[in-house]
Amino acid sequence: MSTLPLKPATVLFLLLLTFSLVVPPALSVAPEECTEDSGDCVNKAKALPLKIIAIASILITSVIGVCAPLFTHSIPALHPDRDLFVIIKCFAAGIILATGFMHVLPDSFDMLSSQCLPEVPWHKFPFTGFVAMLSALVTMMVDSISTSVYSRKNNVGSLPDSESGKGSGSGQEVTVVTAGHSHIHGHLHEVAASSQLVRYRVVAMVLELGIVVHSVVIGLGLGASNNVCTIRGLVAALCFHQMFEGMGLGGCILQAEFNWPKKLVMAFFFAATTPFGIALGILLSRLYRENSPNALITVGLLNAASAGLLIYMALVDLLASDFMGPKLQRSIKLQIKSYAAALLGAGGMSILAKWA
Repeated sequence: MSTLPLKPATVLFLLLLTFSLVVPPALSVAPEECTEDSGDCVNKAKALPLKIIAIASILITSVIGVCAPLFTHSIPALHPDRDLFVIIKCFAAGIILATGFMHVLPDSFDMLSSQCLPEVPWHKFPFTGFVAMLSALVTMMVDSISTSVYSRKNNVGSLPDSESGKGSGSGQEVTVVTAGHSHIHGHLHEVAASSQLVRYRVVAMVLELGIVVHSVVIGLGLGASNNVCTIRGLVAALCFHQMFEGMGLGGCILQAEFNWPKKLVMAFFFAATTPFGIALGILLSRLYRENSPNALITVGLLNAASAGLLIYMALVDLLASDFMGPKLQRSIKLQIKSYAAALLGAGGMSILAKWA
């Protein structure tokens, strides 16, 4: 039996058919990902009331969280010198740590590796890790230099010549060694307390800076979104997040012993930043598009910088400072309770990453 020769066009067709069946289709996701959200959950009319509710609820929970530690002087069990205050502070520090690692940092990775951004340079270099690393180093530099400047400005950490033993005449030296010994010891204690107070004040101000930056970014994204399904989950998660993050910041403000006007100003800025971001997102919802390259780059870099700052502050200035301090070092039992509180806070905030 003779076979009929196949025509070139038939051979080409068969080759193309075989190739299409064997090789998986190329995934061209960039155009779809970079368009506006669509679907049953996207409803601008229904989203606006939810955003208004989000502004009110987040504002209230933020005020409760940041102000609660400021009024603990009337509750003896929650005084900064008590064990319970340290445990609650470690719980809040765990929440701040998880915020940096589980919420802000992954969001930055997603944004700066989006298919909406050009291949070069955003897919060729890990900008999120780089910016977060630089942010942590810059935070340490600001932390250190601010402490030095603040200490020199307030003459903290030095003893007067008359109390450091540099007197003129042997009689004065004898007086310093004998009768003045207890006075010098008391002054050294005051110097140490003043130095610690300076650290508390610098920590409170730097921590607030980091929280304010990422709170505005979070609010902006929520305000610009019209996805009803996403907003509902975000509101509950952000209320929990803002309340306990506010408790951590409020504890730092309380330990810093600012006067009441400064306390109220710092509390106001913390409580108002996320609602302000939501309101700004509502106003810019016609211009702001989450998947536009400019928005992805700007918000992604800000999230990376905020993550580095929050991780540094949580680990170094909050957790390490307490755990390596004299209070916790004197009690293994208190250390275990504080570790459990930190893990509980970090774990609870990590679970919320499923919805927000």
